Amino acid sequence: MMRQFELVERVGSYDPQADEDALNRAYVFAMKMHGSQLRASGDPYFSHPVEVAGILTDYKLDSASIITALLHDTIEDTPATLEEIEKLFGPQVARLVDGVTKLTRIELTSDSAKQAENFRKLLLAMSEDIRVLLVKLADRLHNMRTLHYIKKPEKRQRIAAETMEIYAPLAERIGMDAWKMELEDRAFAELHPDARESIMTRLKYLREQGGDLVTRILDELNKVLKENGLDSVELSGREKTPYSIWRKMQMKDVAFEQLSDIMAFRVIVDSVEDCYRALGVIHGSYPMVPGRFKDYISTPKPNGYKSLHTGIIGPEKHRIEVQIRTRQMHEIAELGVAAHWSYKQGSSPNMEGRQYRWLRELLEILEHASGPEEFLEHTKLEMFQDQVFCFTPKGDLIALPSGACPVDFAYAVHTQVGDTCVGAKVNGRMVPLRTVLKNGDQVDVITSKAQTPSPEWERFVATGKARARIRRFIRSQARAQYVELGRQLLQRTFKHEGYDLTEKGLEGVLRRFKADSVEDLHAIVGEGTHTAQEVLTAVYPGVKQSRIENVVQFFRRKRSHPSPAEHRPMDREPKAVGIGALHIKGLIPGMAVHYARCCHPLPGDRIVGIVTTGRGVTIHTIDCDQLEQFSDEPERWLDLAWEGESGARTHIGRVKMVVANEPGTLGTLSTVIAKNLGNITNLKILNRTTDFFDMLMDIEVRDVKHLTNIIAALRANAAVNTVERARQ
Repeated sequence: MMRQFELVERVGSYDPQADEDALNRAYVFAMKMHGSQLRASGDPYFSHPVEVAGILTDYKLDSASIITALLHDTIEDTPATLEEIEKLFGPQVARLVDGVTKLTRIELTSDSAKQAENFRKLLLAMSEDIRVLLVKLADRLHNMRTLHYIKKPEKRQRIAAETMEIYAPLAERIGMDAWKMELEDRAFAELHPDARESIMTRLKYLREQGGDLVTRILDELNKVLKENGLDSVELSGREKTPYSIWRKMQMKDVAFEQLSDIMAFRVIVDSVEDCYRALGVIHGSYPMVPGRFKDYISTPKPNGYKSLHTGIIGPEKHRIEVQIRTRQMHEIAELGVAAHWSYKQGSSPNMEGRQYRWLRELLEILEHASGPEEFLEHTKLEMFQDQVFCFTPKGDLIALPSGACPVDFAYAVHTQVGDTCVGAKVNGRMVPLRTVLKNGDQVDVITSKAQTPSPEWERFVATGKARARIRRFIRSQARAQYVELGRQLLQRTFKHEGYDLTEKGLEGVLRRFKADSVEDLHAIVGEGTHTAQEVLTAVYPGVKQSRIENVVQFFRRKRSHPSPAEHRPMDREPKAVGIGALHIKGLIPGMAVHYARCCHPLPGDRIVGIVTTGRGVTIHTIDCDQLEQFSDEPERWLDLAWEGESGARTHIGRVKMVVANEPGTLGTLSTVIAKNLGNITNLKILNRTTDFFDMLMDIEVRDVKHLTNIIAALRANAAVNTVERARQ
């Protein structure tokens, strides 16, 4: 354990103006507070904050950060209070200690919501002062170094998994590359010990076979560069870490023997011009591996990292990676955000810079997420993936995760652009919104004020920001739909039973249904948690069974005594039942209302609704076979009716047909349907013989009459043997 004077001397060696008195007082205060506490290793607990402070001195961090490291566990694990720390060490240290203290219980537990909530606190704390994250990462790094002392294997696995999922990506985001690699490798050793041991064994074998291979390659590279006028260069070489090798094996699905670029060499020069000169010399001397060149100088990573990366068939025919950068770039690559928080920095760094864009985007996700668990899910999306770099029409660079589409690009530009996105041009060509973007694509987003986020987008977006915004919109729309549906259900039910629906009456039963307002009660009824009949009974006790029994009885009659007219589309037998039926105009399909895929109801069909908890109402045709399973639950049935006029909205009608197996048949079918203003959305071949095809076809139509016209036109065509509306 580092002694008091050693720590003060280390800080003083790079910061002569450091407050030695405050450092000494913090050391003594922490040692006194932790007293006789022990760690799992048996060492005094106080050794942990001292080691964390020591890790931070390696990065020459300011005195406030070092003092925070010494005190970071005192509030959580000792009798010390925040007020006491503020009095002794000032408001800045107190604020930093408070930020770290709130995060001490972020370990993965079975309670994922608690973990997610604590991660949310971490984000908020580090958005105010990034030094909170630096102390927390140093704390986690030392804990990973001593992880093997923990006896319970499940706890070690839990901590390692969390390190890999949250802390290593955060370290990468702030440019702390050395911390990221150590955190990943130590977590890898715990999570996949056999895989790591296997890779270590193979690396050892290669070292034994190659002898001083790294030295020989460095000597030859140095010779080539000096011969071409680059004298003041620094070269270094290293093997890639076992985790980075394993990850590449997983991503490329290759064996260890197939990986050839397991060595990386670094060339450090004086200026940006020398970077490109060195690149030219290396490419002129050795064959370049296609697809392995990356220019992070002209397009830096979001964390500010700049360098040239290239893959070559280098000295002795070994495939190697070469990184070329200036000394300033190297400092940022090694220190990351800590370079902005060294003792030299007189004031706080500007949090508006590009390297902090990821943090601002995470804050936007936090604003849009419905809860901590959803936030954590979206955050992982935002942090984990490799990146592609795309450009706006004006030439601005937008960094996105690999797999991103134009919708992700639109949300990265601005939330409003994403919300109103209707199309996109990539490199001047119109493309579908689900198109995967590639490095260097220029994207022009087309917007419309009438557009709103589509639930379909959630299936193909790749960024957490886009997914969070889309989900938020869906939630707000779904609630509005549930409120409207619940209001209609209550009005109809009360009216049918001859009772008045009053605001006062509903307010009197809010507590019973755990609702905070009448609008909440409407939403509860709309989403099916409670039925309108239950609310009616609560407001007017003693009410008889709802008249929906008539609809259920009618369904039972049709099932037991089917008539030839049963499948007529405009079946209107139960005139009395239809009186006062609930109209579904204005409710968006897929939110509060869902059309059953078993019977594909269309405007003009006799329909009923089945209330499902959490989904609202599912609409079926009255003769749907699936209704049989609900015949003993009349309280879940709703008598529904279509709005009188067919609007612009299309519906899916399904037809089953047998057609001739001959050239041109499908083209003929498409032409007939198109001439009748139908649109084929899906086609399934059920059976094929030498003479005929049996198929199911889904067609976009306005209503039953429209579908009937299309069926009639198909029947008149010689290529069609039989055609009928499908009920499956």
